Amino acid sequence: MGWTPSLFVWVLFWGLNGWFQGYGAPSCVITLTNWFSAKERGRYYGIWSTAHSIGEGLTFIGTATLVNYFSWKAGFYGPGVTLIIVAVIGYYFLQEHPNTLGLPSISSWKNETVNNKLTNSFSDVIQSQLQIIKLPSIWILGLASATMYMTRYAINSWGILYLQEAKGYSLIEAGSLIGLNTFAGIVGCMAYGFISDKYFNSRRPPVTLIFGIIEIGSLMLIFFGQPSTLLLSLTFIIYGFTLSGLLAVLGGLFAVDICPKNATGAAMGFIGVFSYIGAALQEKLSSYLIESSIVKIGNETVYDFHDAIIFWVSVSIISLLLALSLWRTQVTD
Repeated sequence: MGWTPSLFVWVLFWGLNGWFQGYGAPSCVITLTNWFSAKERGRYYGIWSTAHSIGEGLTFIGTATLVNYFSWKAGFYGPGVTLIIVAVIGYYFLQEHPNTLGLPSISSWKNETVNNKLTNSFSDVIQSQLQIIKLPSIWILGLASATMYMTRYAINSWGILYLQEAKGYSLIEAGSLIGLNTFAGIVGCMAYGFISDKYFNSRRPPVTLIFGIIEIGSLMLIFFGQPSTLLLSLTFIIYGFTLSGLLAVLGGLFAVDICPKNATGAAMGFIGVFSYIGAALQEKLSSYLIESSIVKIGNETVYDFHDAIIFWVSVSIISLLLALSLWRTQVTD
């Protein structure tokens, strides 16, 4: 994409980028489930999930720096070369499961009973992965993740505009407030996994309830309160902390917990489809709600975010209710 500004080429390569980028999460999840047991999976999944926030942070800083000092092309070349290096490192050092190093399986090491055996048969792999479609809980998780992604991308996409127009902050100030989500999210992912493993015996719903209530409360304060800049900053930190924990569990961790071990990659991919459909729908709905509320007063453009805010908060509430409907769902070792 850094080679040419041609729109046709960009569309082609952007599609290929999305296609192959989607291979990353399922393959990582398969490796995680092969190396860590159900009782410790949350904390390690949480650590792995920090990649989202770290990646966003590196993008804001690294790509902007490359473009500023070199050119727009460097904004594509830099990440591309970095990914090639990471791929080579992963190819040589990332082991899919302990058996590749002559070690016992995690189930044997932890003395856990596992009913799902790994298989190399193509037909068996396809059959085991298709079985996730028959699990109602996976569909519910997909919808819960989709609605939570709506909130996430709404804040990322429209938060700066909202803070400028509704709260009177400058572009730099608004960007800094939104940026707090990224750093808080790194801690939130790890905290969710650690808390659910250590204090709730790897049960996710109780922690989801706690994080969800706090996340919705922080949204209410951001949109309906009149906090000072300091309090608003703290609120965005809390929001980013809880949101990232919820994204980790709804975006894959709980699906990995409840699906057969030999279908974890398919489950992650299935949830991912819902998540990004939700993100895309959010852009369409939010843009319509915001644009339809614009009022022109002379040369001034006045925004009314009321309808959009109701939509953003509502999808978070719906996501939490969907997730809590799985309160009694059992974890598969």
